[in-house]
Amino acid sequence: MNIHKEGYKIIPIAAIILVLLYALLYWLIPFQVVQVILGLAAVIFFILVVRFFRDPEFPVEKNPSQIIAPADGKVVVIEETEESEYLKDKRIQVSIFMSPLNVHVNRSPVAGEISYFKYHPGKFLVAWHPKSSTDNERTSIGLKLASGVEIMMRQVAGAVARRICFYSEAGKPVEQGEKFGFIRFGSRIDLYLPLDAKIKVNIDDISYGGKTVIAELS
Repeated sequence: MNIHKEGYKIIPIAAIILVLLYALLYWLIPFQVVQVILGLAAVIFFILVVRFFRDPEFPVEKNPSQIIAPADGKVVVIEETEESEYLKDKRIQVSIFMSPLNVHVNRSPVAGEISYFKYHPGKFLVAWHPKSSTDNERTSIGLKLASGVEIMMRQVAGAVARRICFYSEAGKPVEQGEKFGFIRFGSRIDLYLPLDAKIKVNIDDISYGGKTVIAELS
């Protein structure tokens, strides 16, 4: 299993904290059954931490007329909205909620150029809250396709997520399915697509980053 670079520091720190905490509780609680339960709990928690930072590798089927999922998760929003930050017009918003059990690598939904990037400090409302897209800590990324069509992707921090990572910048080219971000511990991705895009997912559908087709462009 590949481990994402964001886990290189967190995983060793988690291991040290769990070992020290278990040693303290082992000394304070002299009951063997409790010690075994605590040891198993520590091992399970450590496995979950390691699993959170998994970084699967697979070939991406590229198609310039398709928008592919930028992340693993569940589709929680499909609605028409006004994107007032960068695109400044009406769009179809498709939002994907990532639980702590999902792969948290973010991938480019299209091939093109990063036409806009901005980081916004903010709150840490639960990621499914209606105001999380505008009030939470987030990044906004404009993507311009070779056809001239532009979409926007927004990484949104949740109640537990406390770090949004983005590895490119405005003016740089990206390939469809290219890994260009990561969000720690539960979060959300918003896509703002043209009104004439044909949405291929429904509410509560499960998406797989780099694989699921979210929409097709006209």
